[in-house]
Amino acid sequence: MSKASREFNVPDALANLYDFANTLDLRHFTHYGVQHQQAEELADPAALGEWLRQRGLIDRGAVPTQRTFEAALQLRGAVRDYLKSDLAERRRKASVIAPLNKAMEPFALRVAAIGKDGFGLIPLQADAQAGLSAIVAELYNAAAAGTLDRLKMCAADECQRVFFDRSKPGTRRWCQSTLCGNREKTRTYRERHKHESGSET
Repeated sequence: MSKASREFNVPDALANLYDFANTLDLRHFTHYGVQHQQAEELADPAALGEWLRQRGLIDRGAVPTQRTFEAALQLRGAVRDYLKSDLAERRRKASVIAPLNKAMEPFALRVAAIGKDGFGLIPLQADAQAGLSAIVAELYNAAAAGTLDRLKMCAADECQRVFFDRSKPGTRRWCQSTLCGNREKTRTYRERHKHESGSET
C-alpha cells in the first residue's frame, strides 16, 4: 500500500490496482499558482521491477523482461480506459471490455486453497509476471465483491486520476470535490455566464 492509497482510504484489497492505475500521472492543472508536473513511474523494465518489489509483488532481484514491461503498459492502459468508462459501458461496451480482456491474457491465474480465506486466485507464473498477475486477481476479486464499481477516473480532463468513491450513493465524479469539482463547476459557470452575456448583445 502506498502513501496515496493510505491517504485516500483505499481498501487494502484494491490498493495495488489503485496504485498501478495511477503510475501514469496526467494531471496538468495549476493549484495555488503551482503547475502540477506530469509523471511516469514505469519508465522502463527496471522501474517496473522496483515498483513491484516495493509492494512485495515480486522477489528481490527479479527483473521484468522488455516483453513483460510492454504487457504491463498495455494492461495499465486498458485498466485506465475501463475505469474511465461509466458503469453501463463497463458491462456492455465491447470497445471497453475487449481491450481489457486482451491485456489480461499474458497474466495467468489459478484457483488455490489459501487457508483461512478459503479459495482465491493466485499467479500461475513464478517470475516477474506474477506481480502483474496479482493485480489482475485484485481486479477480478473487486468485481466479484462489488467494490470495483467504486474505483473510477476523475472526470476532470486535466486530472484523470483514479480514485476510490467512498460516497454513500457512489456517484462521485471527481477525485476531490474541493479541487477538481470546484474547478469544473467554476468553468461551467463562466462558460454559461459568457454565453448568456453574448446572447444579450
